[in-house]
Amino acid sequence: MALEIRTTRTTHPKALPAPAELGFGKHFSDHVLVVDWSEKQGWHDARIEPYHGFTLDPAASVLHYGQALFEGLKAFRTDAGDIQLFRVHAHGERMGKGAPRLCMPALETPDFIAAAKAFVNVEQSWVPAAQGTALYLRPTLIADEPFLGVRPSSRYKFFLIGSPVGSYYGGDALKPVRIWIETEQSRAPRGGLGAVKAAANYAASLQASVRAKKAGFDQVLWLDAKEHAYVEEVGTMNLFAVFGDTLVTPPLSDSILAGITRDSILALAPALGIKAEERRVSVRELIEGQKNGTLKEVFGSGTAAVISPVGELSTGTDKIVIGNGQPGEIALRFYNEITGIQRGARPDTRGWLTKVVSSASVSAAAQL
Repeated sequence: MALEIRTTRTTHPKALPAPAELGFGKHFSDHVLVVDWSEKQGWHDARIEPYHGFTLDPAASVLHYGQALFEGLKAFRTDAGDIQLFRVHAHGERMGKGAPRLCMPALETPDFIAAAKAFVNVEQSWVPAAQGTALYLRPTLIADEPFLGVRPSSRYKFFLIGSPVGSYYGGDALKPVRIWIETEQSRAPRGGLGAVKAAANYAASLQASVRAKKAGFDQVLWLDAKEHAYVEEVGTMNLFAVFGDTLVTPPLSDSILAGITRDSILALAPALGIKAEERRVSVRELIEGQKNGTLKEVFGSGTAAVISPVGELSTGTDKIVIGNGQPGEIALRFYNEITGIQRGARPDTRGWLTKVVSSASVSAAAQL
């Protein structure tokens, strides 16, 4: 049965932040979408309400056993004035595939898409228009049955909030970042939760991330948990390297998240005339590539930052400096192509965009 969503609009809308003040994840829109699940009723009581906090029982399962999973996607206001979601179907599918790993139910993909569209339609005034901005959506799934005992919950809550955002790191979106290569701690072992967007993965990454930022680095590059020799992913991003004229990224496994932007890059590469390979990449290969000149670029990819050029990788004993402080040619080409599609400036030949509001509807709403 299709998801039926009732809407109660706020009577006290917030002031919209100025584009220059957005940052990332600092401001939240006026509403929250919530859907409940129980063993008897399945998904039910879908509603969009004024933004508010939740009341959780102190014994709620999510607080004790960590059943929490989330997604992250964006809505864009195109140059023509339409409001569109980018690859919402892929995000819904990824949540649907990830939830069973935590013994959680997930919305069917059509219902996930319907929820995202309904939410953005209500929050359309919160979709910023400036270049490099978007309305970031955070769909989240938590277990909220109150009990103490190690078993899956019998009750869950899906909710979705929105945050108007600019550059993930602040300032110039394409300013190369400094990355710390973590050689002691691990983000996720093989057989663990690394391939799904479980909240636990991010909790596991915090200590090394704090250390890295205190040392002047922007993110942490995680290596394989067994040998600490092979590249896996960077904090909130998948990693790409350019050796010679070939784009290389580690193959997916159960310890690497299947990034939607990663998939977009690999799909776009042939049309851009860029040779791409999925294979293991070692830290040693990166070091040797810098020494012999074959390593041309390194960049991260993810929904939050889209493309994030890397200017330096460091283990403390080895420092790999890439480029001249400017984004590499290939990173820039992918950034321009993906953001161009997102904003409607380049053709969407793969059906990645889902229109929520047409420019005519936006104009009519503004006149009311």
